Amino acid sequence: MDPSRTPTWPIVIPAATPAAAPAAPPAPPAPAAPAAAGGSSIALPVRAEPGGVSARAVFAHPITPPEALYIHTPFCAHKCHYCDFYSFVDTRDQQPAFVERLARELRALAEHTRAGVSLGGGPRAGGRVPLGSVFVGGGTPSLLAPRLWERLLVAIHEHFDLTAPGGVPAEFTVECNPESATPELLRLLRGGGVNRVSMGAQSFHAAHLRTLERIHTPGRVGRAVADARAAGIERVSIDLIYAVPGQSPQDWRADLERALSLSLDHLSCYNLTYEPNTAMTVRLARGEFVPAPEDDELAMFDLAEELLTAAGLTRYEVSNYARGGIHGPHACRHNLAYWRQGGWLAAGPSASGHLRVRGGAAPSGVRWKNAPRLDTYLSRDDGGLAPVCDLEPPDPARALRERLMTGLRLSEGVDALAAAADAEAAAPGSAARLRHCAQELVSDGLLGVHGQRWALTRRGWPLADFVARRMMSRVGEP
Repeated sequence: MDPSRTPTWPIVIPAATPAAAPAAPPAPPAPAAPAAAGGSSIALPVRAEPGGVSARAVFAHPITPPEALYIHTPFCAHKCHYCDFYSFVDTRDQQPAFVERLARELRALAEHTRAGVSLGGGPRAGGRVPLGSVFVGGGTPSLLAPRLWERLLVAIHEHFDLTAPGGVPAEFTVECNPESATPELLRLLRGGGVNRVSMGAQSFHAAHLRTLERIHTPGRVGRAVADARAAGIERVSIDLIYAVPGQSPQDWRADLERALSLSLDHLSCYNLTYEPNTAMTVRLARGEFVPAPEDDELAMFDLAEELLTAAGLTRYEVSNYARGGIHGPHACRHNLAYWRQGGWLAAGPSASGHLRVRGGAAPSGVRWKNAPRLDTYLSRDDGGLAPVCDLEPPDPARALRERLMTGLRLSEGVDALAAAADAEAAAPGSAARLRHCAQELVSDGLLGVHGQRWALTRRGWPLADFVARRMMSRVGEP
């Protein structure tokens, strides 16, 4: 594509690739150590130096069709002190090379997905891979220049079909920062099929934005939301952070009220977490500031539910609210695929993917993580696939851990029968212990029983991780 050409919208989406002779399945990986007892017969390397493991190992086994695609763009205008995602300030103009490399990876992912699905008994025809959702996160995806976004959008549509069954468009989300979400970019995104943006507002208080090292002004958030809607992107969500040092419950109330004034149908409220090796955690250890008191943090958690529920937004996940709740049209379908242990592809440095394997003994899938270095991503090209640093085989203990850690965060809770089956596969005899633990949590008022599902109570919501860890401890997991 000519970089000097002015992007136009709507972008012309390539026609579906005509059916062709199926590609041969990727060559199996080199033999690895046997799987752990009780796990699947599929044996994969678990960890290696960046680039030391091939993602071909994932697709050399029969997989079920993926539901979603995550794309990671690592570039930021400024590295926020609390952020532990792989991101950096690009001082070497690497974005054009990154987008071209990403286009090659998307092509390879589509080709290998078709081969892996065909091994599992799925169709072997060529054409685009159907998806229910795409999520471009970072980093700051809205920092990419419009001409690079145009190239990326064409690559996505060239290899993936974003028309869900029944003709419903797939959910296509792009993370944006208010200062870089320009009207031009938003119109281009909408023309390329983007129908949802997640705006990183974090706060409407200038002082708290400075504490978080955010570079936009409070007023810019509302303008960016209005620009997105003017571009035709009706589904707009914003992120807010609470328990910021120096933030009072009154400050948090004002943030929530300001957000509600934007007539949003989705809102994410995250408590500030001090992740290892972040600049903010280092500053905390040095005593440069005092974290928010736990009582204030809990009060802010409750305040969010009070105000947002009154405004018609339902908590459907510990940190997420949507009009209509978990089964409504505004819940984030992409994140639900994560929380429900679905299958998704991953592209870009540090992106993590998960695909279910057909016929495996374990009820989980294969997980992998792309190497978290742009230099490695650009220089190592395994037929288009990204270099991988982690590869985890199906494992029943991991399946249970993920089911509890993510499923309990949802308003629908977890399937008790499926969780018990996971536990029994992980450690024979542990299903009964898991059920007994659930009854203890019900007695403690932290868990409720709804038919065949376990779900957190209002009292249990802020203790989701504790509840999951307690249940895992009954099957020998820390």
